[in-house]
Amino acid sequence: MINVLFVCLGNICRSPMAEALFRDMLIKENLSDKISVDSAATSSWHVGNPPHKGTLSILKKYDVSTEGLVGRQMKKEDFEKFEYIIGMDNSNVRNIYQLTGQPNHPKIFRLLDLTEHKKDVPDPYYTGDFQETYDLVSEGCSALLEKILEEHPLLVK
Repeated sequence: MINVLFVCLGNICRSPMAEALFRDMLIKENLSDKISVDSAATSSWHVGNPPHKGTLSILKKYDVSTEGLVGRQMKKEDFEKFEYIIGMDNSNVRNIYQLTGQPNHPKIFRLLDLTEHKKDVPDPYYTGDFQETYDLVSEGCSALLEKILEEHPLLVK
């Protein structure tokens, strides 16, 4: 089983959106028995809370399930459990490095570095633009799935 963790500041907007979108992709590609996905925060602000209403609304618009999404904080042990730890912005990545004690480890990277955008996923908690975030996260998740399938070709056999 390949384990993927999406991380943002509060785990109520971007990372649960990525978790839900990626899970939806895995179901559609019949890969949910080979790849698991979770999300977490670098802060403890929203532990135990559901995603932001804007995240829930945009996922509902695209008929993406939000079942089981609950805010949690990333733990140091997550480094051992997950093969891919993806931050939504540079600040998240720096916080993940600090939390895990693994600076510049290749399993930790920024989602949009897999796309032509090579930038941070804007936080809709502050921008209010959940559509832009959805579009970028969707593109990043597609690129991530391609990366995983390239690095683990036995998953599709």
